Order: sequence, then structure tokens, then C-alpha cells
Amino acid sequence: MEETKRGGIPLYVWMLLGFAVGMGAGLYVNLNGLEVVPWVMDLIRSVGQIFLRLLFMMVLPLLFAALVTGVAEMGDLKALGRVGWKTLLFTILVSGVAVAIGLGMVNFFRPGDGVDPALAQRLLAEGAEGAAGIVGNAPKSIEAGQFFLDMIPSNVITAAAENQILPVMIFALFFGIGLVMAKSPSTDRLQETLQGVLEVMMKLINMVIKLAPIAIACLMFNLAAVFGWDLLVRLGAYAAVAVGAMAIHMFVVYPLAVWVGGGMNPLRFFHDVREAIVVAFSTASSNATLPVALRVAEENLKLPRRISRFVLTVGATANQNGTALFEGVTVLFLAQFFGVDLSLQQQMIVMFVCILGGVGTAGVPAGSLPVIALILVMVGVPAEGIGLVLGVDRFLDMCRTTLNVTGDLVAATVVSRGEDDVPASVGPEPVAPPAN
Repeated sequence: MEETKRGGIPLYVWMLLGFAVGMGAGLYVNLNGLEVVPWVMDLIRSVGQIFLRLLFMMVLPLLFAALVTGVAEMGDLKALGRVGWKTLLFTILVSGVAVAIGLGMVNFFRPGDGVDPALAQRLLAEGAEGAAGIVGNAPKSIEAGQFFLDMIPSNVITAAAENQILPVMIFALFFGIGLVMAKSPSTDRLQETLQGVLEVMMKLINMVIKLAPIAIACLMFNLAAVFGWDLLVRLGAYAAVAVGAMAIHMFVVYPLAVWVGGGMNPLRFFHDVREAIVVAFSTASSNATLPVALRVAEENLKLPRRISRFVLTVGATANQNGTALFEGVTVLFLAQFFGVDLSLQQQMIVMFVCILGGVGTAGVPAGSLPVIALILVMVGVPAEGIGLVLGVDRFLDMCRTTLNVTGDLVAATVVSRGEDDVPASVGPEPVAPPAN
């Protein structure tokens, strides 16, 4: 993503400042047993709610356009043959492994446990009222057979009107596949239109994210005033678990994929892509890293140019393992924090939506935020809990962007194996995705 600045200072610095101010003020109120004037607390709470509602307002058009264009950018699957399908299958498989690792780590270490149930229920009651009206018809408890039946909307317009996000995402997946299969000048224009919708939504999200420092300060004040120091302990444990899960995926899953699927020495692979890894971590931007990733894929890894360009440009939008993992960890951490016990079926739903979110998440600052918010509401966790993680999101963003970019290069390596002789007429070059 491009670094957003206000007054010459990067936005993430303002977000950290908002986090610190809100946390400090809330802790002061908590430790000293102060009572804040009710209308002031209502105003502070409303500012955070407005920020979240603005994000929710954009969920449907954002995810629909991003998911459709992400799938459509696979190109002409018939002409590309097994290249497109291998890319898609690899993305789904590795994203699923990433989310499974994250969910396993959170279930094992349980960083959100131990909060005073009375305090958690107090905040849960405050948050549930504000969140219930946003995605009112999202499923709260699921029976396996009924869940899979409900995923297929009988009327997608009705599903959208009722804010049933998951059926709309399924329809978007089929719509994107249809665009790929029915390639024509008309469908190309339709894809350009949806790309325009995506760009508009990304612009609006960028505008909303500029309010994040104020919203974070308000959200953190409200949370810290209720939870006190216990909040800091839980937040540190959450960050440690998230980074640990990303490290396992980075240094266990990726080397195995490169070795078994790509037929390449993992040590050589990481040596050749080290420049892209450094750029990804330092910029937290897959868009800024894309030119470097393309160069190291062609010059260092010696991958076929056409395949590497296709996989890397599409992967920057659709192969976001780090984002999917982060979303799963965050949802389960907040569920534990608020004492919401998620069944195995509900966790499988979280995993499924995180995989879809990794494909459909818009490449904008905090682009995964709407996906996390919608999953939280789906499983009965107050969306206001997002305020807990925003303050440490910059560092986690650097880590998951590194995982995303490395995953794209791993995918290019695996897909390129045995695909040297790809015809030159595979279709138009994919357009570089927006900033991540």
C-alpha cells in the first residue's frame, strides 16, 4: 500500500498515537475508579461506532468487486490450461493450511482467556447492540447440512438486501468464474466496470481509514476504561501467537511446498528471494514489492516470465496466506476475549470465510478489516473488539505482507514446474493489483 500521511507524518504513527492516547486515558480512568459523564462516554462510543459502520457500509460492494475481479484476473482458464487451475488450487490449499495453523495456535495457547467474565459480558452487551443491526441476518449457530445449503442463495439480491454476506461471496466466486469462461469484448467491459467499482470502494476506504487514529483512540479508551491492565497482557499474547503462527507457515510450510511441489532447494529459494522479503517487510506493501518480486522470479529463480508475471500479479490479490491467517487468529482471539465459545463447526466457517477473504480482501490499508468485522458478527462477537488489535496492526501488517509476498513467489515456483513451454497467446497480461 502507499504510505498515507497526515501533516507529513505516516498514518500508522498517528494510529499508534491514537492507540497510546486512548489506552492511557482509559487506564487512568480505570485505575483511579473515575466516573466519566454518561453523555461523554456515549459520544466517545459513538465515534468508534461511526468508524465501524462506515466500514460495514462498504462490505458488500467491496468484497463482491474484489472477489470477482480477483478470480477473473486468472485470465482465460481454457487457454492457460492447468496453469490457472494449479494457481487456484495452490492458493486454496496453502491458504487453508495457513488458517488451520493460526486457528490451531490460538486454540492451543488461548491468548484471550482469563478475562473477568463480568467485565467481558459488560463490553459484550455494549457491543452487541451496535453490531446487531449491521449484519443482522448473519448466522450465529450453524448445522453443517443447513450451512452448506444456505451458502447457495436462491435469490442473491434478497441475500444482499438482508446482509447475508457469505452467500453473496459464493455468488461472486461463481460470477468471476463465469467471466473467465465467457470471455468476450462484452465481458471484458464488464470486468473493467467491476474494476472501476473496486477502485471507487478502495478510494472510499482510504478516506475512512484516515479517521482511524481518532476512532482507535475512542475505541481503546472505552476498552481500557473497562478492562484496565489486563488488556495489555492479552494484546501482547495475541501478537505473539499471531507472529508465531506466521513463522511456522513461513519456515515450515513454504520450504516444504518449494521442495516437494517446486523441486527446488528451500535454502536456495530463500536466498534468491531475500530482496523481495526485505522490501515487503519494510514497506508492508505487496504493491510496492511487486516489481522486485517479478525481477527476482525471472532473474534469480529463473522462472518462465509469462507464468511468473501471471502468478505474481494475480497472487498479490488472490494468494494472501498471511492475511487469511491473521483474520483467523484475530477472530478466535476476540471470541476468547469476550467469552464466546465457538464450536468446531463455527471454527470451520471462520476458516472457510478467511480463505475466501484472502482471495477477496481489497488491497488497501486495513483492507482485511471489513472481512474480520463481518466474521465477528457472524459468530456473535462484538465488532467493536477490532479496536483491540488496531494499535498493533502496523507490525502485524509488516509480518503478514512478508508472508503474502513470499507465498506468491512460492506459488510461482510450484506452478512453473513443468510449465516452461507456455504458448505466447495465453491472453492479455494481467493488470497489477491495487496496493495491499
